[in-house]
Amino acid sequence: MALRRWRPSWAGLLAVILVVPPAAMAGAVPAGAAPATVAADEVALVRVQLPTEAMFHELVAAGADIAGRPRSTNGEVRADIVLTGAELSALTARGARTVQVVQRAGDGTARYRASVRGARSAAAADTLHFLQAYWWTSNGRTFLQTQVATTATDDPDVEITVTWRTAAGVTGSFELFRFEDADEYQYHVALPQELPAQPVQVTAVSSLGGTTRPTRPAAWPGSAPPPQPSGYQRDFIDAYATPLDVQARIRRLGRQYRDLVDVIDLPNRTQGYRRTAAVHVGDPAVAAIVVESVRFGDQNVNGIQVRTVDPGAADRPLSARFRDRVLTVSLATDAAGTTISTTDQVAALINARFPDRFRAFVEDGSTGLPMPLTGPVTLDDGLAGDAPRRPWTVQALRIGVHRDGSRTGVLVYSQEHAREWATPLVTLEFAERMLANARTDPATRQLLERVDLFVIPTVNPDGANYSFADFNFQRKNLVNHCTGTQRDPRLRNSWGVDVNRNYAVGSLFDGYTGASANCLSGTFAGPAEQSEAESRNVVALAEAHRNIKFSMNVHSYGGYFMWSPGAYKVPGRITLPRPSIEEAAYFLSSAKRIVGAIASERGTVTWPSQTGPVADVLYSAAGNSADHLYYELGITAWNFEIGNDLWNPETAEWEGVGFQPPFPEAHAEAMEYAGGLVELMRIAGEFPADRV
Repeated sequence: MALRRWRPSWAGLLAVILVVPPAAMAGAVPAGAAPATVAADEVALVRVQLPTEAMFHELVAAGADIAGRPRSTNGEVRADIVLTGAELSALTARGARTVQVVQRAGDGTARYRASVRGARSAAAADTLHFLQAYWWTSNGRTFLQTQVATTATDDPDVEITVTWRTAAGVTGSFELFRFEDADEYQYHVALPQELPAQPVQVTAVSSLGGTTRPTRPAAWPGSAPPPQPSGYQRDFIDAYATPLDVQARIRRLGRQYRDLVDVIDLPNRTQGYRRTAAVHVGDPAVAAIVVESVRFGDQNVNGIQVRTVDPGAADRPLSARFRDRVLTVSLATDAAGTTISTTDQVAALINARFPDRFRAFVEDGSTGLPMPLTGPVTLDDGLAGDAPRRPWTVQALRIGVHRDGSRTGVLVYSQEHAREWATPLVTLEFAERMLANARTDPATRQLLERVDLFVIPTVNPDGANYSFADFNFQRKNLVNHCTGTQRDPRLRNSWGVDVNRNYAVGSLFDGYTGASANCLSGTFAGPAEQSEAESRNVVALAEAHRNIKFSMNVHSYGGYFMWSPGAYKVPGRITLPRPSIEEAAYFLSSAKRIVGAIASERGTVTWPSQTGPVADVLYSAAGNSADHLYYELGITAWNFEIGNDLWNPETAEWEGVGFQPPFPEAHAEAMEYAGGLVELMRIAGEFPADRV
């Protein structure tokens, strides 16, 4: 009901009140009524009980500011009226009774300010929740790691502090840092913290006033494998292994364990440790072109020479000839006998005259410049190693008592990325443990009775050869899809395709992030899904043996244990479909078993914050192999990143080990992660036979 102001008519009403005989007012205030609580000049909203309906109508007629609909009972009227204390006193003198002072002038402003403060306080007092709280021991030291999420997800300045307490009452605290991925808030986390003893309680508070419930950290991973029996054979690795070494080891195991091993030649031969040959003709800092062979350098191209010459006469046209393995370009001259050919003209002539032998392009910054006299310079593929220059047949070991598809299959593969030298050591150590102990250890023999094991120690042999001999940080294979000036030999260490971005699920070509279309990028996805022999080989093996139900892709480094989804789209961080609740629980419970087996070797613990879906604990990796195996083929697919950070007690810091640590560290990684793969075999051995 609209409020109606009646202040201008109040003087007339006062006159009515003042002429009321005193006898009429006597006893008009009900016995026991509270005295007026509104000051004479104060304005308030008051609920009053009027003695008659006539008085209410009188007030309405006088323009009283009445709020809401009046209520009438037994001839009396209760109304909410805005009035001054003096006006209230006048009504009281006529028999009205104050029921409630609902609100005073000024209360609105105060209540508004209070509401703003309350809203701000409510917004500030965020809600916190522990996503993870785990403790573990490693080499006699205790560590704690936590993840906490805040509801104040959009506030980049929220600070969260975790406080811990041990059973002895010792307490301490540490700060978490905000973690975002693809511009989306995930949680607050910190590196594992060293504690004096097992924590029995953790709490977290935020700078906005939020707090968590006290939480008791759980033991991580809370699982350990059965002890190895006396005489268990292990430690078969004594040095880093090149692809040639791996190939020799595969042949030897095939001969030594004929009853347990098949050697499988995978169907797609790789390019091999080969590249085209190229050379700068001229000075790249001044003016030059690049001449490149069409064929690979080992195909009788390395050693060809290129030169540019002055014909020594006036008005001569630009010309070229190839004779006795020398490409000679005779530059054009003007009437004065001065050479006048440009870099563009020379490159165009070579491409037109010798399309089956050479490609030429102008060096960046040299377009249109005079072509210098050069020569002779020699074409070379730039490869320093002595690996065979031929297409490579990638091989897999098939290990088991029943290698006929009737048992649960497990696929283990490594070195998709060339520089990860320790990864084939893991898979080779694991394979040889299974074979050597199958003859002496009943538990191992039983595993090979139940499981059909496939091992690809080196998926990317060409890149691995290049990493060992030429550029140790080589990640990709050796196939060069670059064009034009991106084929400059000065960029040779950036060529190749990232094999683990070349698969066909959740790929760059599907709109997922974490791979690049730039041929010089370390995550170059290639020109199309599965354009590369290396990725096709992994898929071909899995498709040819549909009994494969589990897989492990072994990478390095950093200490991770991961599964799908491995990629997402941006904006919005939309991942590939999440596993079902049951699958997610199975992924995690199995991971804990495998992490426990790894830790049993030398106490290395894969952190809980680095255990989970690839897209959550690492980054988006569009077109990775595990996603292809999981979504396309229904394989329970995991990923290792071996080479966990190591705790340095002297500096109280976690230290990285790198892709190619000193061999004693690589050896230790092979030992512990091979143990993790043995636990994977136990998990696979429990898989129901009727589901193979």
